Amino acid sequence: MNVDIHHSWKNLLEDEFKKPYFESLVNFVKQEYKTHTCYPPGKQIFSAFNHCNFDHVKVVVIGQDPYHGPGQANGLCFSVNDGIAHPPSLINIFKEVAYDMGVSYPNSGNLERWADQGVLLLNATLTVRAHQAGSHQKKGWEVFTDKVIQIINSEKENIVFLLWGGFAKQKAKLISQHKHQIFTSGHPSPLSANRGYWFGNKHFSKVNQYLSNKGITSIEW
Repeated sequence: MNVDIHHSWKNLLEDEFKKPYFESLVNFVKQEYKTHTCYPPGKQIFSAFNHCNFDHVKVVVIGQDPYHGPGQANGLCFSVNDGIAHPPSLINIFKEVAYDMGVSYPNSGNLERWADQGVLLLNATLTVRAHQAGSHQKKGWEVFTDKVIQIINSEKENIVFLLWGGFAKQKAKLISQHKHQIFTSGHPSPLSANRGYWFGNKHFSKVNQYLSNKGITSIEW
């Protein structure tokens, strides 16, 4: 596994790549991709960082695991490739965007268009074995992605963190609420959304209002 990551991140994470846990993580991932079908494709493992370089980060969305079905995962949390049916969580995200922002429901579930505007779509675990949710958890990815959150927290200010669901909310302890803005809600999965914990959170307009107040260009959701 080549750590194919934008130079703006590479400079900040260089020391992390040399740590023993990361070396054993790389060995694990290489072996998994060699012996099993895994997602996303190897070249897209670090897509979140390559579509949203460090200097451009405005918003951070934290997911848990890549999608584990064929052709879905593309290295950005909640995102799927063009032409792929939208998974239930993504459907609910788009419904909330449409309701909140007064825009049409989009055809494509590919969120590269968000990432290119400064939305870091970060899964806590960056790889997964096909059809086995959580199969690459607790192998070192979480240590790495927690470090990414800590670096953003310490090196930047006025970042909006969107923490959806119990897992993402646990990351709040890594974030200074004096320097940054955190919005939390239930997860957009049907289980949570249909109980009233997602719809109506208006996170997308709230993000833009916050950015606008800070003199930062808002996001075209």
